[in-house]
Formats: sequence, structure tokens, C-alpha cells
Amino acid sequence: MKMTILIADDSKTARFLIRQYVGMAGFDEAEFIEAANGREALAALERTAVGLVISDFKMPEMDGLELLRRIKGHPAWHRVPVVMITSFANPAKCEELRAGGAFAVLPKPASPESLYKVLQPLLGAGGLAGNGVGPV
Repeated sequence: MKMTILIADDSKTARFLIRQYVGMAGFDEAEFIEAANGREALAALERTAVGLVISDFKMPEMDGLELLRRIKGHPAWHRVPVVMITSFANPAKCEELRAGGAFAVLPKPASPESLYKVLQPLLGAGGLAGNGVGPV
């Protein structure tokens, strides 16, 4: 599926692994934009239309929660699915991310299997391939 995916994570290694795992999940023809923090991610969103954002929670300058809030509060971006990845095992923090509009919240490091499970519905008729983009 051809689309642009934004990966926001302060770890270059994590961004590389996420690209690999997302390709294995069926987005093998995707174009990727990378950002090392939330501010860079917002700048990228200003320049390029994306179909999916995958963001780490803990990043310098602007964390993933603030990035999520800004995406969901923006009229042009509010329907873009955002998958959050966090090393925090705090259920309250994960619920806060879901309540803020995250499409999914995954533990870090994300596995190929967990990303596959989350991203597969986005390839179907009700997801990015159709008209029903948005949090579930």
C-alpha cells in the first residue's frame, strides 16, 4: 500500500526497526518521514500529508502525548491514525493516550507481531484503504 508514514522517536535505531516492522505488516511500499521529537514531527506534518503517525511517548522537546494532542486538535490532521509506543507500563498513562485519540498504544520495544496486529485493520475496507480513517 502506497502511503506516507511519519515515525517520531528520538532513537535512530528505533526508527529504523519501526520502518522494517511496518513494511512487514503490509506497508512495504510506504514512504517514511522521520522525526526525532514532537516539534520535528509537527514541522513534517506541515510540509507533507501523511496517512499514519507512529510516535514514541518519551521524546525531548515535545513528548508524544503533546504531539498526539496537537494532531487530534488540528482540523487537517485529526483523522490521521496515531499509534503510540511507550516504555511506560503505567496503565493510567496508556489510558490517557487512548482517551487522547491514539489509535493504539504499544509497549516499547514494539515487536513485528504487535505492529502487524495493530496495522492490519488499517489495510482493510474500513481503514486507510477506505474512508473510515480514525481512532477505534
